[in-house]
Amino acid sequence: MKVVIATGVPGVGKTTVTTKAVEILKEKGVKVKVSNFGDYMFKVAKERGWVEHRDEMRKLNLSQQRELQALAAKAIVEDAKKELGDDGVLIVDTHAAINTPTGVWPGLPKHVVEGLNPAIIFVIEASPEEIAARQAKDVGRVRKDYSDVEFLRRFMEFARNSAIASAVLVGAAVNVVYNREGAVEEAAKKVVEAIEKI
Repeated sequence: MKVVIATGVPGVGKTTVTTKAVEILKEKGVKVKVSNFGDYMFKVAKERGWVEHRDEMRKLNLSQQRELQALAAKAIVEDAKKELGDDGVLIVDTHAAINTPTGVWPGLPKHVVEGLNPAIIFVIEASPEEIAARQAKDVGRVRKDYSDVEFLRRFMEFARNSAIASAVLVGAAVNVVYNREGAVEEAAKKVVEAIEKI
């Protein structure tokens, strides 16, 4: 099973690009599964009564975050192996960095990235202005702490550096894919092209 990770700051269109890449891969006959890291973490956090809303997770304390990350990584790999066996592609949809009240935490710390063992970590990017505009349209999420254009500019640099640091731990490639407004298919094709080469 090939594992790749798709990262990007909230509102960049990471999930949209990933969904389109999956469509293309399936059209080519590739077995593929997408696992959203946050969904796995949220399920456990909600069961434990730690959060009611998904965006509250980044306000949990460090030990809770680490526990959720470890449980999510293990469950994602186990579920994918059951579904895909030894072939196919697992795409993990997550974040390379998370903004919290105590500072920025790594989304792919050593225990997580080693558990997932990706071949490629994709960093989906767009201009900070485009991201802020997309966030304003997404009324289903609470992302006020990510909505300032200057903050986004700094945070994107931090997220890219975090992805590189995580990749170093497992010898993964880092691939930056730009998701321009109205060009999701172009970004998805770049993701697919890289996946086909691993």
